[in-house]
Formats: sequence, C-alpha cells, structure tokens
Amino acid sequence: MGLKVGIVGAGGMTRYHVPGFRSAGVEVVGLADPVPEARERTIRLHGIPSAYASLDELLAAHKDLDIVSILTPNKFHAPLAIQALRAGKHVFCEKPPALNAADTESMAEEAKKAGKRLQFNFNNRARPESFAMMEYIRAGEVGRINSAQAVWCRRSGVPGFGGWFTDKSVSGGGPVIDLLHMLDLALYFMGYPEPEWVLAQTFRDFIDNRDFRGPWGIPDVPDGKIDVEAACHGFIRFKTGQVCFVRSSWAEMSERETVSVTFQGTKAGGVVERLFGVDGIDETSVDRCQLFTLEHGRHVNRNVIVPRDDAMGRLRSVQNFVRSLDGAEEPLNTPDQAVKLMKVVDALFASAATGEPVRVAK
Repeated sequence: MGLKVGIVGAGGMTRYHVPGFRSAGVEVVGLADPVPEARERTIRLHGIPSAYASLDELLAAHKDLDIVSILTPNKFHAPLAIQALRAGKHVFCEKPPALNAADTESMAEEAKKAGKRLQFNFNNRARPESFAMMEYIRAGEVGRINSAQAVWCRRSGVPGFGGWFTDKSVSGGGPVIDLLHMLDLALYFMGYPEPEWVLAQTFRDFIDNRDFRGPWGIPDVPDGKIDVEAACHGFIRFKTGQVCFVRSSWAEMSERETVSVTFQGTKAGGVVERLFGVDGIDETSVDRCQLFTLEHGRHVNRNVIVPRDDAMGRLRSVQNFVRSLDGAEEPLNTPDQAVKLMKVVDALFASAATGEPVRVAK
C-alpha cells in the first residue's frame, strides 16, 4: 500500500505540495484549514477528496496517514509539527522552520523521539543549479569556501500591509525570516559550519509605504500590525573562520530584485542567481550558475548549463522528502541544520536590537 499525506493549510503553496506528493506516488487524502471558504476552494481546485477544520479532525478521520504537510503562517509550524510527530507521522513543513531557534529545537527533539522524518521546504536547494553546484563542491573542485554573500533583496516587495506577514507575533519577522532561503543555501554550500557571532542592522524605512507593495495581490488588513523590519544587512563569522554576508529586504532603494548566493573558495568561486524582471514575477525560472576559476594561467568564468525548472525546486523538494523516507535519497536538509539556521536568525535580530555583535548560543 502506498503512502498517504494530509495537508494543513489552504494557501498558495498547495499548488506545489499537492502535485509534488502526487508525482512522488503519495496519495493526498485530505486538507485541513480553519477557514471554510479557503479549504473548500482548495479541495475543488486540486481534487482533494476531503476537508477538515483542524489537524485534530484530519488525524481522527485518517488514522492510517503517513505524512502531514504543513503550509500555514509561521506561528503554527512548531505546534502543528509537534502534534503530527507525536501522532507518529512524518512531517514536511514550509519555511521558516518556526518563529525562533527554541521552537525549532523542540520540533527536532520531537522528531528524534518519534523516530520520524522532519524536513523543511528549502526548495532552493532542490533547484537544478544548486544540485549542479553541489556536485562541484563535493568533488573538491571548489576547495574550502572561505566566504559567501547571501542576497535576497526586493525593491518593492512588502507582502500586504497589516496581514500576518507584517505581524511579528505571527510571522517571526519580515524579510530576515521570510527570505532566509539564500542564507540557507549559502550555509549549505559552505558545509553548514557552526556560527560563532553575528553583527547586523535592520531598517524600517518604507515598511508602511504603499508604494513599496509587492506584486502578488495580497490584501491589506486596515487595523493589522506592521511591526517588522523592511531590510537587514548582516555579517556572520563561523568557528571555522569562514564568513558570510547576508542582505535581505522587502523595501529598499535597490536597482531590481536580486536573489543570489556568491562564494569564494580556495580553488574556485561561484554564483547561483535567480534572474528576475523588474517586478519580481517575470522570468522567475531563468537562472545563472557559474564557476570562477584559474585554468592554464588564465582566469575563466565557466557557465554551468542546467535544465529549466519553472517550479523553482518546489516539486523536486517534495519528491526528495518522499524518497528519503525509504532511503532512496539522502534528505536535502536536516532538523539540526534548521536549528543552526534559526540560531543565526535569532542572532541577526538580537544584534540589530542591541547594536552590538552577538555570540550565537551553542
């Protein structure tokens, strides 16, 4: 008998989770969401056979469920994942892992106790160019990566004003936590070294300026909170001596949307970049993947050609999770890495608040 998954959350990411699981041979048996209109619309759109108001109802109706897939606002990731793990289910969860490192550690501990897989949708690791770059890194052609620059900056990218994205109690933060994909990818290329200290500054300029609205049509909530940052610039030093610069923004006076990881190794450097148009929507699957090296005494930029992926790794990320359950593939990310990432995120916020470098807790 094949695996069965129940999905929690009726948001836009269902358009990747549902076909992703189905393409991996997993049966999507039900969806849970507290908003009746949202869950009914989503099950009709994707042909999901049943809908429920909560994870409790979903688990009660499908006791033979193998997997719970979580795509809710960030605040609910940890409690829902822990509930599913305690019920003996594997968990695939959207990013960020949770609001902070402490909640992420609790999730990791529950997964270990339950003996179940906990994996997060860091889909940028599953993009074709990321797979390709990791082949060069693992083959030793890059050497030790001494430094990296992780950038996801948007000129106009505030995802609605007053909704859950701009309410820190629900989201955990603004672009620091929403756009942490490139930071995760940089650390992945670097071997996920142990962070030592972080220095950062956040900015709130333009965070409530409607001229910096993103292009996704997310509605405003007139009486909602807007208490998150608009941009962050930070520097991370690792215990290995490696370093990483991180820049993220929803609203900043930059030329265009930039999404990239650039690194400098002892044998070669490289870049993985997602090329956007001016509005952050068009040409989202056109990517640049290059190695910078020295050959026969000449400096060379090597273009790495990979297949186009319009889903930007989102389907492949789900497939990897399923394949990792029976050992067909190694998981693309682990709970320990997620904890380490969220410790860096916590330290970015702490340094920005204090104006001082912050040592990362062990």
